Amino acid sequence: MKFQPYWPCDRLKPYVRRLIISKTADEQAYKILPDTSLVMGFQYRGKLMYLDNAGETPLSTSGVTGLMDTFRVFKNSRNIGSVLVDFIETGAAAFFREPVHEFFGKSLSLDNFIDSTTLAVLDEQLMAASNDWGRINTVEQFLLSRLQEPRTDPLIVAALQHIHLSNGTIRMKELADKLCISQSPLEKRFRKQVGASPKKFSSIVRIKNAINALGSTDSTTRISIDAGYFDQAHFLHDFKRFTGLLPTQFLRFPTAI
Repeated sequence: MKFQPYWPCDRLKPYVRRLIISKTADEQAYKILPDTSLVMGFQYRGKLMYLDNAGETPLSTSGVTGLMDTFRVFKNSRNIGSVLVDFIETGAAAFFREPVHEFFGKSLSLDNFIDSTTLAVLDEQLMAASNDWGRINTVEQFLLSRLQEPRTDPLIVAALQHIHLSNGTIRMKELADKLCISQSPLEKRFRKQVGASPKKFSSIVRIKNAINALGSTDSTTRISIDAGYFDQAHFLHDFKRFTGLLPTQFLRFPTAI
């Protein structure tokens, strides 16, 4: 699997962290762990499927994956090529009229939000592009045509900063108090722009930081305490839900499905 990142154009930088050309020669299944921002994807060659206990679910050539609180498994066909859009944490909301929290835990086809003619033209342009720069430019032009340029909510930006500074351990009452707002309106504004409640988002940040800490210590007890867990059993439960593995298994085989 090959990933080549590209910086977005200046007008997209307030919303998009990076664009990625992803290419894989062989058919394979792979695991994606939860992250803190939404991702949009366009397959210009090959097919992608989502795997779960019910079997294989073919995905559209263009789609968006919302925030998740557990891992997901995907399978690609041979010689697949994709353009991925990695949004910043408040960025995806600028391209959808729908509240992005409605995408939580889902991989949705873009034809739920965009007319099929527009997507068909986009598919043709991506397949006809002669090189990766052409594909990146095509996706950027599509994003610019969708950009609503809403005003970023400074309160939500501040909330994200507090959550990250605490490594996801901040209590929701403390967060609301720091921002001088009650919890209910904070949650409503946060979900609309980020794609999950502040509590759920914090849990993702917390486990991501715990995973990073595994590289520096093999003491799961120490990691669980630092991550704000009162008991190790709760930590191990959340870790396995997030990764599909226990910490000791994850250290040895992080990509195991």
